[in-house]
Amino acid sequence: MMDKDLLGADYYSVESSRAYWSISQYKRFRECEARAVAELDEEWSEDRDSTPLLVGNYVHSYFESQEAHEVFKSENGSTMIAKTGATKGQLKKDFKIAEIMIQALQSDKQFSEYYVGEKEVAVTGVINGTDFKGKIDCLNIESGYFVDIKTTKSQIDDLVWSDEYRTKMRWFEAYGYVLQMAAYKELLYQQYGKEFTPIIYAVTKEDVPDTRAIVFQSDEKLKYELTELSTMISKLDAVKKGLAEAIPCKHCNYCKSHGLTDKVEIY
Repeated sequence: MMDKDLLGADYYSVESSRAYWSISQYKRFRECEARAVAELDEEWSEDRDSTPLLVGNYVHSYFESQEAHEVFKSENGSTMIAKTGATKGQLKKDFKIAEIMIQALQSDKQFSEYYVGEKEVAVTGVINGTDFKGKIDCLNIESGYFVDIKTTKSQIDDLVWSDEYRTKMRWFEAYGYVLQMAAYKELLYQQYGKEFTPIIYAVTKEDVPDTRAIVFQSDEKLKYELTELSTMISKLDAVKKGLAEAIPCKHCNYCKSHGLTDKVEIY
């Protein structure tokens, strides 16, 4: 049996998730430790709408390379193409909007100037004694910055509700993208010994998409996010390795299906 390429072709495999932490996995553990462990043990999976993820990957693969985009379309064509109705055989609405988003980025001269460098770069490092991995959309080593494309259904200036912080905030803050930028910056520093400027290039899922570069020049919020991650990760890593009990959130579908919700409420 061939060895797995945990940072390449098998980056998204369960084996890679067991060997390394990622920010997406960290967020799943923060949401519900019990569910995250069950997912890692392949004892639980949720029937979630994959359309938003596929739309994002459709846009990402286009700017990775023509080959990557063709592979993506080949592997996901049955999901993206309408099978019935007046649009049978055509791209579904969400993916037609993805095409418009691609056009919007193509016509944005600033994006073309920023999105220069190595694509889909896997980076690794250690945060508070714990192995982490990340995959960066575009890394410009010489100029010292990296770019991640983020697609959002919100307008770029919109505030959205955060369940964790119980308030409204910018969408990229609420969805954990500031934390992701902070972690990537740290991993890159460990790997290359230099500071990199994080850039989110946002494109909206609108009929007329908007685009914008969000450049993180201040370290204040990045350091806050990284400090919180460093504080939490040791305890969560113990849970992941089975050395500590996984705490249920008592609200998610996993908890509801396993009888882990509160059965009595004192009002």
